[in-house]
Amino acid sequence: MSTYENGAAGRDNGALVRTLAMTVGAVFLLVGILGFIPGITTHYKDMTFAGHMSDAKLLGIFQVSILHNIVHLLFGVAGLALARNTRTAINYLIGGGVIYLVLWIYGLVTGDMSSANFVPVNSADDWLHFVLGVGMIGLGLFGRNQVAKRDASGPAYG
Repeated sequence: MSTYENGAAGRDNGALVRTLAMTVGAVFLLVGILGFIPGITTHYKDMTFAGHMSDAKLLGIFQVSILHNIVHLLFGVAGLALARNTRTAINYLIGGGVIYLVLWIYGLVTGDMSSANFVPVNSADDWLHFVLGVGMIGLGLFGRNQVAKRDASGPAYG
């Protein structure tokens, strides 16, 4: 059996990383939903589909648009779906982390008022993307290492 499957005696080497991916996915899904709730999202009436002209801010801090909220919803659904399998859960966390680091760099090089800022993102989003990227990669690597350690320790006898 590979390191990504159940071991002897039904030991599940990937439960932790699947739980981590499911939790991250659920948080993204929740954030996507909250982005559509007036009050939690300030200046809700100023929300646009996309672009830097959207003045809506989730929790009064993070600039959002309809597209931005949809991306969070889709990322959340993907996380929940990919959390069903250990290998895909690890890939979701590490790959998603890389995507968020790319978004961080994109946000740093794109001005807040630039037409290239189509998602849109502001400075608060940029630094949140950095934390998400590093955190997700860290969780994915931690989970992958835990699976490998447990698999290397040999069969479980009960």
